Amino acid sequence: MDNVKEILRYLRQYKSRTFMTMFGIIWGTMTVILLLAFGVGVKRSMSKNMHGMGESIAIMWGGRTSIPFQGYGRDRYINFREEDTELLRQEIPEIEAISPEKQRWGMTIRRADKIIKPNITGIIPEYGPMRNVLPQPGGRWLNDVDMKDRRRVVFIGYKLKEFLFGTEIDAVGEYVYIGETPFLVIGILKEKTQPSSYSARDQDRAFIPITTFTSIFGHRFLSNIVYRVWDARQSQLVKDKIFQVMGKKYTFDPKDSQVISIWDTTEQDKFIGYFTTGFNVFMGIIGTITLLVGGIGLANIMYVVVQERTREIGIKRSVGAKKSDIIRQFMIETFFIIGLSAMLGFILALILIKLISMLPIEDYVGVPVLSIPVTLITIAILGTIGFLAGYFPSRKAANLQVVDCLRY
Repeated sequence: MDNVKEILRYLRQYKSRTFMTMFGIIWGTMTVILLLAFGVGVKRSMSKNMHGMGESIAIMWGGRTSIPFQGYGRDRYINFREEDTELLRQEIPEIEAISPEKQRWGMTIRRADKIIKPNITGIIPEYGPMRNVLPQPGGRWLNDVDMKDRRRVVFIGYKLKEFLFGTEIDAVGEYVYIGETPFLVIGILKEKTQPSSYSARDQDRAFIPITTFTSIFGHRFLSNIVYRVWDARQSQLVKDKIFQVMGKKYTFDPKDSQVISIWDTTEQDKFIGYFTTGFNVFMGIIGTITLLVGGIGLANIMYVVVQERTREIGIKRSVGAKKSDIIRQFMIETFFIIGLSAMLGFILALILIKLISMLPIEDYVGVPVLSIPVTLITIAILGTIGFLAGYFPSRKAANLQVVDCLRY
């Protein structure tokens, strides 16, 4: 307590110097927190936008052979069938979920005088959770009974719902016509961010059971297959196995990369990871340099303090104070200034984060987020700078000769 009282007395005695010293630490702390918080916000925003289409999924399409194989020539089309999904599920245990997908363009959907030609998709219930196609409250997604009975039910995107029904009418339980066939609306897509797509945005699509789709439109082949792996690190292994399994069934060279096109969204996850890591490191370096400048200012002030209190140090040493007591005195003073400044910097940073989060910037760069890692990194930087700023001046003070101090 004596040390704390003494520190407060010196801070009050030199108000201007104390303010300038603390301002550098406050500004540096606030800068580090804001920059790192923005880095976290950017990462979350990019991840959210990417996963609007689905998390760790891959989409595969059939193509044409480019290598002659076992008597077959090149340029042979390979088209997937519904049974291929079950074959892949059985042969590749690394696949967590898989769904066939059939699509139809040019078919009208109408209600009263509202007519539109969206993408009509036939899928199985497993498709919804994979692709983040989730229903709004009051509706539901397709189920196994819909598949088994080939029910004429449809799940529609929220933009498609607005076009057909407007914003006032609850579309669930109403009927629409797909071609000349009535379909019961069972659910509306929950709003989501989806900047990428492989056919059309889910908000504009209509989803029906694949069994119903086949019985009405008669499509034999799939448009594509969507799957998700248990572990994203095994995505390349799964790709290799897909070529082997399909190559064996359709008699093509598994090394022929042109036969199957696979869009693996985990590759974009890796890009996001690398990009945001580099972005956060860059932001952290800028913030650390700013905080380091404040730390240098604090160290310089502590050297001045040591010089001003040389006679005091000599008196304390002459009456029995040890070197460790002198070091501890100046270290406490340094960390007191660092701690008080950091607390004010944290408070200001929290206020700014709250104000910035109110701005309409989430869809563009995200909003800053004060996460636990950001807090721990800031504390570690502050602790390191505080130790260095206090240790060297305090060591100099402790190593002063007692007689020289008393003569000062």
